[in-house]
Amino acid sequence: MPVTLFISDLHLDPERPETTRLFLDFLARRACQADALYILGDLFEAWVGDDDDTPMNRDVVRALRAGAESGTPVFIMHGNRDFLLGEEFARQSNSTLLADPARIDLYGTPTLLMHGDLLCTDDTEYLQFREMVRNPRWQSEMLSRPLEERRRLAADMRRTSREQTGGKPESIMDVNPGAVTAIMADRQVTRLIHGHTHRPAIHDPGIPGKMAQRIVLGDWYMRGSVLECTPEGCHLEVVDSPCGAT
Repeated sequence: MPVTLFISDLHLDPERPETTRLFLDFLARRACQADALYILGDLFEAWVGDDDDTPMNRDVVRALRAGAESGTPVFIMHGNRDFLLGEEFARQSNSTLLADPARIDLYGTPTLLMHGDLLCTDDTEYLQFREMVRNPRWQSEMLSRPLEERRRLAADMRRTSREQTGGKPESIMDVNPGAVTAIMADRQVTRLIHGHTHRPAIHDPGIPGKMAQRIVLGDWYMRGSVLECTPEGCHLEVVDSPCGAT
């Protein structure tokens, strides 16, 4: 049966090698059997440029390329941590960078893919930051800096983000229901798949007169999280090493 897989928010980091091992195992054992793999943002905890050739980054790029060359197309969306992923990364990993949002036909169901941060419209402070770092001029200026300086800046930004997030109510960092229904209506879809909030679940977005789904992908901090979709429907799974699912 045809199968398409969706994951997000792996936050791969050299300081958490067990997550990288779990992901590499997932690519080698399971993703290679799928029709396609979609990674909806925050594959990396931080990405400071396509020239950042740490051993972990090289391992991930090679594994993505091997998966794509085995016959499984890999599509990757920018997240709020790895928005500097560029065309050289896509070339080396043999993957395709997706716009956010991206509309696809998923076995006959019009489906919208997003990282999810654009739906958090109550967090105006974050959206202002997002607009700044997605600006091509800002990115060009950042990428012109020496690699070590970019690494230090990324560490500072993560530290600041943790401090700011700790002081915000949980509700403000979740999606706004009105933003969900508005974008689903605008893009004429009945299914929305996103990550970012780390709250895996399948919701009814409450679109009048329509059967619709909002599917939230989980993170990979403790265990893996994957959404498997077939022509019969979609379901969320937990992934444990060595690539088992429950």
